[in-house]
Amino acid sequence: MSSEDPHPDTLELAADLRAAIGSLVRSLRGGDELPQNQAAVLGLLVRDEHTCTVAELAALQRVRHQSMARTVALMTGAGLVTQQPHPTDGRKLLVTATEAGRTALLDQRARRERRIAGVIESRLTPEEQHTLRAAVPLLRRLH
Repeated sequence: MSSEDPHPDTLELAADLRAAIGSLVRSLRGGDELPQNQAAVLGLLVRDEHTCTVAELAALQRVRHQSMARTVALMTGAGLVTQQPHPTDGRKLLVTATEAGRTALLDQRARRERRIAGVIESRLTPEEQHTLRAAVPLLRRLH
């Protein structure tokens, strides 16, 4: 083991944490109305009232430009985003979340949060809930 390798116990913790978070996220997607790729795009656009080009969205999501162009076209057709000419480069279009897109994203997030809250209340004791609440800042620091 080199000095840069994590300790085996830390690797085991990381694997357990990844599996637990992955399982939780997958269980929450079951009731989603927005496909994951569209929710991710809306998340980027809604945060700080962003506008982006398709190329910028593709880079941020680490997907091919063509894939993002298809996603944006579907979202435009569904009324979740609009595309307007770029103010300084007429060859580009800026993608913006519509009010319907913002509402769809926030509704999906609220449904997920209600599901998590229900599971927390039904499966965890008050002491376990306190422990979980104390762990949230630690999880944020891992980002």
